[in-house]
Amino acid sequence: MTATPTAPPDHATTPPRPSSRDPWLDNAKMTLVTLVVVGHAWVLLPASDARDTAYHALYAWHVPAFVMVTGYLSRSFAWTLPRFRALLLTVAVPYLVFEAAMALFRTTVGGEDLDRLFIDPHWPMWYLAALFLWRLVTPIFLRIPHPLMVAVVISLLGGYVGGDVLDIARTTGLLPFFVLGLVVRREHLTRIRTRGWRLVGVLGLVGTIVAAWFLHAPLSMELLYWRSTYAEAGFGNMTGPLARSALMAVAALTAVGVLALVPRRDGWFTALGPATLIVYLFHGFVVKGVEYTPSALAWAASAPHVGLLVVTAAAVAVALLLAAPPVARGLSPAIDPLGTIDDLNPRDWADEIPPRLHASATPVEPHFPGQLR
Repeated sequence: MTATPTAPPDHATTPPRPSSRDPWLDNAKMTLVTLVVVGHAWVLLPASDARDTAYHALYAWHVPAFVMVTGYLSRSFAWTLPRFRALLLTVAVPYLVFEAAMALFRTTVGGEDLDRLFIDPHWPMWYLAALFLWRLVTPIFLRIPHPLMVAVVISLLGGYVGGDVLDIARTTGLLPFFVLGLVVRREHLTRIRTRGWRLVGVLGLVGTIVAAWFLHAPLSMELLYWRSTYAEAGFGNMTGPLARSALMAVAALTAVGVLALVPRRDGWFTALGPATLIVYLFHGFVVKGVEYTPSALAWAASAPHVGLLVVTAAAVAVALLLAAPPVARGLSPAIDPLGTIDDLNPRDWADEIPPRLHASATPVEPHFPGQLR
């Protein structure tokens, strides 16, 4: 949702997760990447009010939430040779490998026709491209005054320009949430552990569902994907920035509220957190495989609510299975073909971070989707 993960630990040969690793962060990452799989699976269902309402409500906040977590865990990046090397080997290399692998799967198995490989990231590789660019500008936003205000201005202006090279439109559109994560400190995370913020999370979830029920038909998903110009999303030069500003506010409040609901205890779910990159990169093959079998979900057209529940449960199961330690250990060489991620784990950078940055000792892992395309 990274400087990318270490391969999930083999408990027979490696020590347990260090106590400095925050269970809440692993719980948050695993929750959000599971929702990625759920959102992508919903696209496979026949169109219905139930599916469209759920889809709009989810996309109103959950991509921004993971971008915020990614920003919080990216604050240790600096313009040094070790960090640049880590960025290339833990973000750029997986991007090249899986952009090629997914394209091969989609063209040979699915018979799709893809173009502009590596230049215009294909689903779901946009997040790795965005993460690469966000990491590069991290030192700038950690030093300039009013970084969040600058990021908001860039996002609002970006809505006029667009651009698909390395998905730059989505990168600039979601930039405020990444920068919000950069400026958050540990004590801020402690402050949201309140009944008030949990209430905000519940009300945000209910509110987005209600709004999605009434607005899913007239509201273009392009606004929620953060990847199109205002005109492409159906807005004018004046209404576009207003719509994006309103979405920013709703997404930020709901995301923080939902994150306040995430459990902070260490448990079996927490142990899956280090494998979020594996879930993110591999779930697409499962989703696309189902998409290439149209009859698999044809029955859901006559039972949309049951279909929504069944597909949601199946998507959660896929995420948990991919993150399970035995599966994750077997798949980890694919995301680390050069065998370097363990040596470049950002967790090892914690002691080098200036105290004023209040950096986390936990590595970040990319998560998340866009629309199937």
